[in-house]
Amino acid sequence: MSFAALPSVDVNALPADAFLVDVREDDEWAAGHAEGALHVPMSEFVGRFGEVSEAADGRTAYVVCKAGGRSAQVTQYLVQQGVDAVNVDGGMMAWDGVGRPMVADSGSAAVVL
Repeated sequence: MSFAALPSVDVNALPADAFLVDVREDDEWAAGHAEGALHVPMSEFVGRFGEVSEAADGRTAYVVCKAGGRSAQVTQYLVQQGVDAVNVDGGMMAWDGVGRPMVADSGSAAVVL
């Protein structure tokens, strides 16, 4: 499967109750993320795959990173494993760009690293 054939969605078209999987690294997550997202860094993804498949529980997994590159790779992996997964075009940069809410672990203003 090429990345061009990957299922993807514009951030504005995400369902309000979307199951979001954030694959950015710990420092990126801590600086700002979507509340309720499941954080599984790409560097740990294969080893923690069971957490994602269990949390998905038949729902579509919307995969997000900073700009869409890492999440495309993870989406491809999930699809190959039989998980209904969709890449979020533009990642957290697009999420922030359209004003979707974010939280930071520190409690300060959330930013995208």
